[in-house]
Amino acid sequence: MSTRLYLITPPKLEPRAFAEDLKRALGAGDVASLQLRLKDVSDDEIARAVDALMPIAQKHDVALILNDRPDLAASLGCDGVHVGQQDAAYAEARTAMGRDRIVGVTCHNSRDLAFEAGEAGADYVAFGSFFPTTTKEVQYTADIELLQWWALSMTVPVVAIGGITVDNAKPLIDAGADFVAVSSGVWNYAQGPAAAVKAFNALF
Repeated sequence: MSTRLYLITPPKLEPRAFAEDLKRALGAGDVASLQLRLKDVSDDEIARAVDALMPIAQKHDVALILNDRPDLAASLGCDGVHVGQQDAAYAEARTAMGRDRIVGVTCHNSRDLAFEAGEAGADYVAFGSFFPTTTKEVQYTADIELLQWWALSMTVPVVAIGGITVDNAKPLIDAGADFVAVSSGVWNYAQGPAAAVKAFNALF
């Protein structure tokens, strides 16, 4: 399986304006999923963003995954949820989402956490941060060996996350990442988000 792009929204966005950027980005090449990652906003704002962005994502066959909130992801009809170690437990997320929707789990740089999540039935595990990032404070750094080990020994898909750009993604792709998760590396790309999506797909 070749690597695919896992897009993460900017931490702050105005849904209608961002919808136009999203249309252009998703129209430019293959994207597997879009994680809606809004910090310090109300449930209403999250719901408005889902209403604006989910139809665009689904029109392009892109799964819309909500960060942190299984309860909202389930009630808003999202395709999946991504939970961190400080968020809802995997079991709680799976109960909320059911068997048919995606539940992904942040595992930082820990083989043990990844094993636990994979054994429990997570649809993917995420390792990172692989590079310095401005999107969130980096508490954990992951190395390429971890990615290689997981890709060779496990069947659960793995997402590489953290500071990934068109310029530094190649080693992660070569190491066996099923998905590379990118936020500012797409939205702040000098030639624009659509050009970034094209460039990532050329790498894959």
